[in-house]
Order: sequence, then structure tokens, then C-alpha cells
Amino acid sequence: MAFLNHSSPSSFILTGIPGLEVAHFWIAFPFCAMYFLAVLGNVTVLLLVAMEQNLHLPMFYFLSMLAALDLVLTTSTMPKLLSIFWLQSHEIVFEGCVVQMFFIHGFSAVESGVLLAMAFDRYLAICRPLHYWAVLTSSTIAKLFLAAVVRGLGLMAPLTCMVSSLSYCGPRVVAHSYCEHMAVVKLACGDTRPNNIYGLTAATVVVGSDSILIAASYTLILRAVMGLSSKEARLKSFGTCSSHVCVILLFYMPGLFSFYAQRWGRSIPEHLHILVADLYLLVPPMLNPLIYGMRAEPIRERVLNLV
Repeated sequence: MAFLNHSSPSSFILTGIPGLEVAHFWIAFPFCAMYFLAVLGNVTVLLLVAMEQNLHLPMFYFLSMLAALDLVLTTSTMPKLLSIFWLQSHEIVFEGCVVQMFFIHGFSAVESGVLLAMAFDRYLAICRPLHYWAVLTSSTIAKLFLAAVVRGLGLMAPLTCMVSSLSYCGPRVVAHSYCEHMAVVKLACGDTRPNNIYGLTAATVVVGSDSILIAASYTLILRAVMGLSSKEARLKSFGTCSSHVCVILLFYMPGLFSFYAQRWGRSIPEHLHILVADLYLLVPPMLNPLIYGMRAEPIRERVLNLV
């Protein structure tokens, strides 16, 4: 189990949820059901936006981006997680572990950027309606998405490169269900402070800047909505924003809990921390199509017609 005098092991062993090993088989059933619903919901959103001409609008383009990213995040972790729970397939090759880490952290950062773009969309729709179509052209939407991708993957690529360059001379057991950055770094020997500092800085830059800008946009939105004379108009504006706020909370709250618990949450039971980290990559992708997509009247009507 030890890899002495080797720069990196050929593989790691993922434990699943430490402390709940005896329950893995049964935990896998709700996880599998949630994964199925996440794939079904997000694929449905993508197909509807692609096929329905009346859904070719900025809000639905952003929604389809969110659906695509959710599919990437869940599919990068859930099949392996289910194989651990049901098939006892705990081993993952080193290269596969690094790729999984890049997908998880990189595309989480991209999704944060898309949520910021969606907040900008709501700001324009409510506070600057006359400029909405002039600003959010197809070209602008593509540039916003490209910027989110370049920033997210660009920030997280050095993180995975730094992990690959570390020496691993001890146990190769990762106390996690997937290759989370800090869970892997803890197995390295030598100085890991650059990894810790860069990981913390990158996450703080992404989450900090995006959450501040999202909060600022919703402060302006709230001020504009409260200034409306019609009660119906106020309720309609609140309704269009409430689903986005729910999606933001679902994305950031468990993600921040998992991120900081991995570094400083020694008093938090390990099985609770890992369980929240697993659900963070599963529950938001499952609920986003329901919270956001089904609240959008054109998508809701199309789905009900299919049913």
C-alpha cells in the first residue's frame, strides 16, 4: 500500500464515504435515482431549447449552458461513485484521478461564471429593459460563455498540474468519494503549501468576485422592483428572479461548506463532510431543471404537452 521512492502512484484508492461503508450499497440507490433525474432533466432542457424556436432567447441560452455544465459535473463523478458503492471498484488510475479533479473544479468555476452571466441577464431585463436586446446579442452571449470557460478552466488547469508534479511516497488511499483537490494533496510528501495557497486563492477569486457581483446586481434589481408602482409588476419581477436565487444558493452554500470543511473543519464528522460533498455535485444538477426550467412558462408548457 505504500509507494516509497516514487514520484506518483499508478493509482489511488477512493474510500467512498468513510464511516458509512456498510451502508454504501443502500446509499447508492437514492444516488442513482438522483443521477438519473439530473441527466433526464438537463438533457430535456437542452433538447427543448435546441428544437423550439421560441426558446432561442438569451435566458434560455444561459439555461442550456447551465444544463450542459451540470451534465459534465455529475457524469464526471457519479458513474465512478456508483461503481464504488455497488461493485467495490475503489481503484482509479492516477491520470484518471487528475482528469476527474480538473473536470470537477474547472467546470464548477465555469458554472459560477454562467450564474454571474444569468444575474447580468436579469439585471438588464428588469433595470435596463430598453437596452436588453441591444446588449445581449448572440455574439455577446457567446463571448460571456467563452469568458467563463477560459477563466474557470484557466484558473484550475495550474491546480491539477501542481498536483501532478507532487511526490507521493505514502499511502494511496483517498478519504473521499472522488478526487477532490485537498483530499489528494494530503497524500503528498514534501511541501504542499503552494498547492494549498493556490487552491484557496483560486476558489476565493472565483467565488468571491462572482458572489459580490451577483449580490450587487440583485441589490440594483431589488431597488428597481421596489420602485415599480404596480403590485403585479413587482410580483412578476420577483418571480422571474426567485428561481435564479434558489439556483445560486444551491450551488454556493454546499460548495463553500465542502471547500472550507476540507481545510479547517476538523470538528465536522468526516462522513458528513463527504456526504455533503457528494450531494453538492448531484442535488443542484437534479433540481436546477425543476427550479429554473419548470418555472419558465414556455418550457413548462412544452414538457406538460409531452406528458
